[in-house]
Amino acid sequence: MEIPSVTVSSCSREHQKIYQEWFSYADSDGDGRITGPDAIKFFAMSKLSRPELKQVWAVADSKRQGYLAFRDFITAMQLVALAQAGHEITQETLSSEVDLENLKPPTMDGLDSLLAKNKASPKKREPDTDVVPQPPPQSVQWFSSKSAKKVPLNSVTSIIDGLKRLYLEKLKPLEVTYRFNDFVSPLLTNSDFDAKPMVMLLGQYSTGKTTFIKHLLRTSYPGAHIGPEPTTDRFVVVMSGADGRSVPGNTIAVQADMPFSGLTTFGTAFLSKFECSQMPHPLLEHITFVDTPGVLSGEKQRTQRSYDFTGVTSWFAAKCDLILLLFDPHKLDISDEFKRVIGSLRGHDDKIRVVLNKADQVDTQQLMRVYGALMWSLGKVLNTPEVMRVYIGSFNDKPVNEEAVGPIGKELFEREQDDLLADLKDIPKKACDRRINEFVKRARAAKIHAYIISHLRKEMPAMMGKAKAQQRLIDNLESEFAKVQREFHLPPGDLPNVDHFKEVLAGYSIDRFEKLKPRMIQAVDDMLGYDIPDLLKNFRNPYE
Repeated sequence: MEIPSVTVSSCSREHQKIYQEWFSYADSDGDGRITGPDAIKFFAMSKLSRPELKQVWAVADSKRQGYLAFRDFITAMQLVALAQAGHEITQETLSSEVDLENLKPPTMDGLDSLLAKNKASPKKREPDTDVVPQPPPQSVQWFSSKSAKKVPLNSVTSIIDGLKRLYLEKLKPLEVTYRFNDFVSPLLTNSDFDAKPMVMLLGQYSTGKTTFIKHLLRTSYPGAHIGPEPTTDRFVVVMSGADGRSVPGNTIAVQADMPFSGLTTFGTAFLSKFECSQMPHPLLEHITFVDTPGVLSGEKQRTQRSYDFTGVTSWFAAKCDLILLLFDPHKLDISDEFKRVIGSLRGHDDKIRVVLNKADQVDTQQLMRVYGALMWSLGKVLNTPEVMRVYIGSFNDKPVNEEAVGPIGKELFEREQDDLLADLKDIPKKACDRRINEFVKRARAAKIHAYIISHLRKEMPAMMGKAKAQQRLIDNLESEFAKVQREFHLPPGDLPNVDHFKEVLAGYSIDRFEKLKPRMIQAVDDMLGYDIPDLLKNFRNPYE
């Protein structure tokens, strides 16, 4: 499987040098990004119509980041050249119809004279042809303790940079004040915003999770083990790297440029069962995979893991863009541990996809019964009236067993696999939208958390009987949640898990919590109501 994208390698070295010069000229800030205003000035020289340029931007900025990096700029220029030659402006045109290696740069009216004048002025740093230019220096400094200067919204050059600024100025103070990081989720870092989209695979042992990743990569990753017995005994993050190697969990969790620092809260017992597998691969430049240990079933559940397995899967679920639940025809039972794991995915229903793998191991009649049994089992666990979409297929490198499923079954498998692969191909395009979605969810959760903490603080006596009052509040936490819900008109589904909240709350003195600070709440409301919509407006397609 390949994510459709145009890379620097799809044009000749000679043309790359030309595009470097153009990119340096168009990039007014010199930060390795061409924003909407830059594009409007530069692309006007192509003499294409506004609808055509709107389509050029839409295809080049397929990830909806609100700017063009160097590779995206090359894509845009190739599209402009094709449009000038009378071709249709689509991603498919780039992929199939034209020899991009020998495609000449477009005609840009008056650009040569402007470049000649520009050569007299100090030269800007040219982007690296082999890597995407790094984000501007100010975005790195935002998470430094020395940086106290506020960055105005109009100075940021991408949606992600804008979210970083809003987090530091408006959301993080609320989270710190009411200890959101201890109860719900660790504080965000620079790497959390810049991380590639992630896909997590969950399922019982030998349902084909590692084989699924191998099938997509068309090769094995470092440290992969495949067998009928439980082989993957740890969480493995498969991501892009300069060379093929495995990095231990303790090392990866302390690296500032990796989004896994929050996993340190699960302790050394977990980090010894966590590793990062790095390898150079075009797909991993777009997506990171999370391979998980097989969920236990039967007698094995009585042997407790040395770390909070459900907590770890919940942490990854919040970070992931897609969660694949894998079953096979011979493992349809949902064990107690699997039920807890699926329960921990609450709030991430839109990310879940169910895959009935190894479906060619049974004939068509048995498959019909297996499918029905799986839907029945899922219905009992998910507790929703809606039917979950189940993809049926056999995701491995072997040809489909046509003797078992017949020609109709083979065609069904191919169509189902195409649907699932199309879902995966959309992940990089939707990554920016997903990041905004998760940010808004986090902001709402932080607000609700602040309401709950301040309410509990208000219920504590001023002087005597604090220990008894605290125990009473913890024992009756569900009714206290109901009071908060009624007072602030909150949806019942947005309230946190009572049992988890009780567990964390027991380690704190409630009377030391902060009272409600309306100004902080108002700042988050303003962020959700005005700042984020303005940010999206600033970085939408400049030709809309």
